[in-house]
Amino acid sequence: MTDILQVQSLIKSYPTLTAVRDLSFSIRAGEVMAMVGPNGAGKTTTMRCIAGVFPPTRGSISISGHDVVKDPVRAKQLLAYVPDDPRLFDTLTVDEHLDFIASAYRLRDWKARADALLDRFELTPKRTSAVAELSRGMRQKAAIVCAYLHQPSLVMLDEPMTGLDPRGIRTIKESIRELAAIGAAFLVSSHLLALVEDLCTTLLIVHQGRRVFFGPMQEARAAFASPAGDAGGADASLEEIFFRATEGPAANGGPGVPAERA
Repeated sequence: MTDILQVQSLIKSYPTLTAVRDLSFSIRAGEVMAMVGPNGAGKTTTMRCIAGVFPPTRGSISISGHDVVKDPVRAKQLLAYVPDDPRLFDTLTVDEHLDFIASAYRLRDWKARADALLDRFELTPKRTSAVAELSRGMRQKAAIVCAYLHQPSLVMLDEPMTGLDPRGIRTIKESIRELAAIGAAFLVSSHLLALVEDLCTTLLIVHQGRRVFFGPMQEARAAFASPAGDAGGADASLEEIFFRATEGPAANGGPGVPAERA
């Protein structure tokens, strides 16, 4: 499979803080990667560096071979990023947001796709409403519809389930699976570990800006099997893996960090 995203030795430093420390990972076409870690682990900073919001202090980031720093326009054309609190335009309607996205990405023949997305996310009755009139969950759906409109190769979702009802959560999960099946790559960050576990094919655990684990879920279960060697290995939940990874020896650079995948 082709790598859609490559992050190599990423460092993001501020005058009084290093938020991301020598972080490397990749995402292939069709993969759904979950990025998990405690508050302050560097997850959102990593996403913002990938999106070009923050320039990396050191290291490189490329999307389908296009460097985010050296070739930002082409890299961003292939990317969609929905932050944990999407900043939409309060006075624009949902339809006007889609018009804006279509213009920004120079899309053609996009109306039918927009209609289908609005219908799927139950936004058709709200398409002429200003975003300021929408509930938190409706705004989240509107942001995701905008993200999907240009059919990106890489989709990054930071806490995508915020404010959604059960049907909205199911719709997003189904859409992620369907788009991944036709080759899109996803990077999903969430503290809702049970929901993430349903979706992810690959796992990235970060702690204090460092990578603690990167690889398939099965390898995570093997790497963070319970110390007693009981059923906590192959059947361990993502929650159990999370606590062993971020509070055990691996959190301080001990055993449990696998080598780079082939």
